[in-house]
Amino acid sequence: MSLTVSTDEPTRRPVRRGRLTLAPGEDGRMGHADLGLLSRERDSAFVHTDPWRALRILGEFVDGFDALARVGPCVAVFGSARVGADHPSYAQAVRLGEGLADAGLGVITGGGPGIMEAANRGAHERGGLSIGCTIELPREQYSNPYLNLRIDFRYFFVRKTMFVKYAQSFVIFPGGFGTLDELFESVTLVQTGKIEHFPTILFGSHYWDGLLDWLATTVASEGKVDARDLELLRVSDDVDEVVDVIMAAWQADQDEQAGRDRSAGDHDRRRGR
Repeated sequence: MSLTVSTDEPTRRPVRRGRLTLAPGEDGRMGHADLGLLSRERDSAFVHTDPWRALRILGEFVDGFDALARVGPCVAVFGSARVGADHPSYAQAVRLGEGLADAGLGVITGGGPGIMEAANRGAHERGGLSIGCTIELPREQYSNPYLNLRIDFRYFFVRKTMFVKYAQSFVIFPGGFGTLDELFESVTLVQTGKIEHFPTILFGSHYWDGLLDWLATTVASEGKVDARDLELLRVSDDVDEVVDVIMAAWQADQDEQAGRDRSAGDHDRRRGR
């Protein structure tokens, strides 16, 4: 005895479309992924939507991390973009770049003119690593010619993350709102324990003394910050002193990390027993 199976109605199986499994007969409602990808959008307004903007932000983080992950210890230098090469601060920033390069440290700046150019120039001419993290601005921002590595950013907060993540210290020369922004963000991160072993050094006591007096006599005296928080800011007029402070902090960080590694190794060995 034999059985015959009718073939009038073929067996229909679920259809896989990417991460979706469709019931039989429903696959026609789903466009193919490649077809959608390769079809040109009729309306380009989607590039101004938040989901697309989030992808651009993620892309900037990825590019920045990829470019800076292997650069070694660096120091971020900030200051006015409006300082000319004949200004005393320019010459001091050049000397700082030279001193950092001689100590084996790279220099990270905003990559523009003024103090940024001077610090990059000192590091570059000394054969050190000179990095510029540039940003789109309506004026006064162009890349200086003393960069070994330049990374362009659209978003301020992504760029600022790179400064904090890949710098061992901030050196703040006289500057305007952008410089003050970097100053107070760095000291806030230290104050709140988000970063450690991170000297924030104000260069040029003649420029910063008024701010420090106000912080002490008004802000701290009214209890807006603790008086000991003001100790997070160092002031110097000496390039060699700045380099020494940075190197001491970097060495302390290395020693602490080595101690943590030894403790972790001892713990693993004890567990292995």
